[in-house]
Amino acid sequence: MLLVATTNPGKIREIRAVLDGVPFRLAVLSDFPSVPEPEETGRTCADNALLKARHYAATLGSPTVAEDSGLEIDALGGRPGVASARYPGATYADQFAGLYRELAPHPRPWRARFVGAVAFVEPPSPAPVFTCVATVEGEIAPVPRGQYGFGYDAIFYYPPYGSTFGEVEDAKKLAVAHRGQAFRQFRDWLMQQPR
Repeated sequence: MLLVATTNPGKIREIRAVLDGVPFRLAVLSDFPSVPEPEETGRTCADNALLKARHYAATLGSPTVAEDSGLEIDALGGRPGVASARYPGATYADQFAGLYRELAPHPRPWRARFVGAVAFVEPPSPAPVFTCVATVEGEIAPVPRGQYGFGYDAIFYYPPYGSTFGEVEDAKKLAVAHRGQAFRQFRDWLMQQPR
């Protein structure tokens, strides 16, 4: 079994698509509802990915891959960054409104990037066996657009596509996005390991 340490349905859908065909049964945290979550105290996405991988590998005794990601906006000094999931607002619409209020005094384009980090830990050792960080560069769109994706996808404009990630289907997004890049690196590494 390979534990994919997330409860986010959008992330699970994307990760399962990238890891399709690996020689492991994939499990997710919703398969283990009684396991407590660790406090995400890392200063970077890489720190939090490793923190989560170590926690769940030790708690469940299973090889564990964890991911952490964030949206960095240059005009906001890189915020919300590692705190993206905890940016104030009860809904993503609330969070978007807050970001637009913060961005209003700054000239466009509002350059931004998604950062995604992956860490893999095999118990009993807490040492990471595999880690990587991937990014995708873009801008914050002037208004949210699109019905696809999740999280901040509707406001992340990717110039080569001429659209936000919220306007493209999963496969097209995963071809270039941070999570797709990072999990392809992990998949390639995993498939090279002796079984």
